Amino acid sequence: MQYKADSPEDYISQIPEERKAPMKRLRKVIQDNIPDGFEEGISYGMIGYYVPHSIYPDGYHCSPELPLPFMNIASQKNFVALYHSGIYAKKELLDWFVAEYPKHCKRKLDMGKSCVRFKSMDDIPYDLIAELCTRMTVQEWIDIYEHNVKNR
Repeated sequence: MQYKADSPEDYISQIPEERKAPMKRLRKVIQDNIPDGFEEGISYGMIGYYVPHSIYPDGYHCSPELPLPFMNIASQKNFVALYHSGIYAKKELLDWFVAEYPKHCKRKLDMGKSCVRFKSMDDIPYDLIAELCTRMTVQEWIDIYEHNVKNR
């Protein structure tokens, strides 16, 4: 689902009541653990974390007027989603996350390329997400992004 929000607070105010506390907690975990340099805002209709133009003036190659996206959280129709571009772009990070997930969550991992879906609000592995946030700096993300984009 996409919400017409102007800020992360506005986004959370529009989601279903039973999702508000988990989304606020997820947001706080990310804010407390994401490396310096990433900024928070609304990106693609979700709460997003991205590399601002002040750090990476080229922006996102598909839409250079947009900052370089990195991570998003969203309340979708049937789940809360965490989108993490670093998991998609760096196999070692994906392998680490997949191996660690069962240590933090009793449910089976429900994951697409960069999307981790949480259908049960009681089973979001906040500690694992906190650690995931610390595992890629802004510069590492820019380097991986440029390597992948320039090699197309």
